Amino acid sequence: MFYLHRIQRGIDFIEAHLDTDIALSEVAQAAGLSQWHFQRIFKALTNETLKTYIRSRRFAKALDQLLNTRLGILDIALAAGYDTQESFTRAFKACFELTPNQYRKFGRRSLFVKKIQFDEDYLRQLDRNLSLTPDIRERAPLQLVGLATHFYGADSDKDNLGQKLPPLWARFMPRLAEIPHRVPGVCYGVVSQTASTSDLLLYHAAIEVSQAGDLPEGMVHFEVPASRYATFEHRGAPENVNHTVNYIYANWLAGAEQRHSGGADLEIYGPSYQGGSETSVMHYAVPVLGSCG
Repeated sequence: MFYLHRIQRGIDFIEAHLDTDIALSEVAQAAGLSQWHFQRIFKALTNETLKTYIRSRRFAKALDQLLNTRLGILDIALAAGYDTQESFTRAFKACFELTPNQYRKFGRRSLFVKKIQFDEDYLRQLDRNLSLTPDIRERAPLQLVGLATHFYGADSDKDNLGQKLPPLWARFMPRLAEIPHRVPGVCYGVVSQTASTSDLLLYHAAIEVSQAGDLPEGMVHFEVPASRYATFEHRGAPENVNHTVNYIYANWLAGAEQRHSGGADLEIYGPSYQGGSETSVMHYAVPVLGSCG
């Protein structure tokens, strides 16, 4: 329940600050998590981005004010984070297919967006009858060589994963033979944070090396430190790996007596990985600190 309590703290912070500009990093800080991990767990739990949720809750408050107060629409618009009444009206109509004036006139109460309440019952409702049990063990340090890029994940409104990662792998795989001292058989996708207050991520497409050597042009050498990892098996097409990752963050990690260490997540592509085949097997590993107590 460690993460459910932390996410709930973030939600409570949002509710208390709906009339102010809310930075996503401030929500995460109030919850005691990095921005990426807060957004990743939030998206897995709710299937919407944190920014979209904040916008929805501001609309919910605006709906209440339109229906139950005599505040002017401009005042309501400014409190909802809009610079002008016109921009608020455009956004309102795009969302609800009627203007704020029309809503105030007709009083359609069914439009309210409710605050999320995270608890054990909520978590059980998310269960998709998956029963993934991870292999939890210490992993030795990894010396890796590969290509790097920055990207925004599916938990961000700036999501560009599809534009960044497949082309990176397409550039990397034909160049494996250029890497001295490579350890054949397994490639790694390494996902790490750039900063605790940002959702910009660093991704490496890489292979293990037994020792440092001359780097091929454009490649980098880096280390993933020794850590305790929970490793999950993903079967099927790689583009569906997000379902497995959502399970890890929304079901297993949120409900288990474990917490993420803040280190890099690993995508592990071994001999059983067969590209887009439905019989393909890869593994996704998250670094954990053990019991939350």
